[in-house]
Amino acid sequence: MAQTDLSKALLKRFDRLSSQRQNWETHWQEVADYMMPRKADVTKTRSRGDKRTELIFDSSPLQAVELLAASLHGMLTNPSTPWFSLRFKDDMENEDEAKEWLESATDTMYAAFNRSNFQQEIFELYHDLITFGTACMFIEEDEEDLLKFSTRHINEIYIAENDKGRIDTVFRKFKLSARAAIQKFGSNAQFEMLAKKDPYEEVDIIHAVYPRSDFDPRKQDKSNMPFESVYLTEKGEELSVSGFREFPFVVPRYLKASHEIYGRSPAMTALPDVKMLNEMSKTTIKSAQKQVDPPLLVPDDGFILPVRTVPGGLNFYRSGTRDRIEPLNIGANTPLGLNMEEQRRNSIRNAFYVNQLMMQQGPQMTATEVIQRNEEKMRLLGPVLGRLQSELLKPLIDRTFAILLRKNLFRPAPEFLAGKDIEIEYVSPLAKAQKSTELQSIMRAIEIMGSLANVAPVFDHVNMDKLVRHLADIVGVPQKILKPQNQLNAERQQAQQQQEQMQQMQQLQQVAEAGGKIAPLAKALPEEAKAVANADIE
Repeated sequence: MAQTDLSKALLKRFDRLSSQRQNWETHWQEVADYMMPRKADVTKTRSRGDKRTELIFDSSPLQAVELLAASLHGMLTNPSTPWFSLRFKDDMENEDEAKEWLESATDTMYAAFNRSNFQQEIFELYHDLITFGTACMFIEEDEEDLLKFSTRHINEIYIAENDKGRIDTVFRKFKLSARAAIQKFGSNAQFEMLAKKDPYEEVDIIHAVYPRSDFDPRKQDKSNMPFESVYLTEKGEELSVSGFREFPFVVPRYLKASHEIYGRSPAMTALPDVKMLNEMSKTTIKSAQKQVDPPLLVPDDGFILPVRTVPGGLNFYRSGTRDRIEPLNIGANTPLGLNMEEQRRNSIRNAFYVNQLMMQQGPQMTATEVIQRNEEKMRLLGPVLGRLQSELLKPLIDRTFAILLRKNLFRPAPEFLAGKDIEIEYVSPLAKAQKSTELQSIMRAIEIMGSLANVAPVFDHVNMDKLVRHLADIVGVPQKILKPQNQLNAERQQAQQQQEQMQQMQQLQQVAEAGGKIAPLAKALPEEAKAVANADIE
């Protein structure tokens, strides 16, 4: 089939993006060879299931990658604790009802994440991010699980930025078996011919997703989406043309230079030390082998070769000679080699924050000191948090919310919420650690006010209700365990009414008691008045 204008233009763009990525490929391959060998097939063609650790003599870098990936997973998207919540940008008149609906929507999103394959795919994404500096996740709708996540290998993706520095174009080149291609794209002469010969013969597919230049917001149909999606064969034959309402890829970068598109990673920083450590380990192993099984000094005459060094081996020589087999003293300094290796390991651990993330053995600490140290560790990753929030978490949550909204999985929203903007609040342990400074400032201010309360009414300046709500937000207290403001106001009003009733009853009781004491006195007054009057007459 002849190429269309669209396929020709897309293949030209793909070639351009491919040429821009060439310098990165050798770098990715080398990093993966030493720190993530299971994905070390960027420039090399590897057989599936083959051994890939031939260059590795020390596993410390692999363990450091695993530790940092697990730490990011636990501190950003922990499945056992909330890591995001939703709120409205503007204050609501019926704030409690709005929060109730948002909490319901958030619970629906968490249920969708837990139902899907999100956790295993996001963990894989952290590995790519730490190793290659760039990661890519494809978010699709799924009929059974609502959402489908797939982290794509770095060798598949080719990316481009828009004028704001955000990734808005992704080309993927991947392989599918002929059988799977027919199932996904329908009947095709090339695929059917390959499937007859071998249904598992693989073909190259190119998937391009990019902003549609002729998008018209007034039209609502599948042929007019903000992002166009095109599947092509390697020869340019169009297989499918569709679109997405939101950009379906999230492409976070760990760190990025202003003039580069792809990101850089801690693994790239540690690569020189990792290569040096492996060379040192190789040399140290050779040195240890020579000391355990040293080379032998054998006289050039008088011995019957070969020399047998196995246990119980017999070596014959002529009688009367004094020559003997002796080990060669190589003068190796093994402690020096081990110390140099440990220096390289410490440098690698620092690049991956291992020493900061692991709890160090030391003197007994108080609970407060443990909390402060944990917060300090998480603040070290603060610079990375900002980029991950904007390039990973926000587009991920936005895409998920939009899919669930189209599937009508949220309960009907109150009418007063129409047209209101929703924003994301991150409540993961790492995000809360960044707010710990504000919490400490507030607690310090309360402590100072408490010392001044005996001198002046300083707490009159503080709105206690807002203070409690703000502290609850900082430490991440779930809204569901806090009383709504209208319920709190009603309980206060009821308590005040009960207090007023008690005061009225006490006043009536006092009046009654006073009346009981006055009655005898009033009864005695007329008799006394009569006696005084008679005395006057007399």
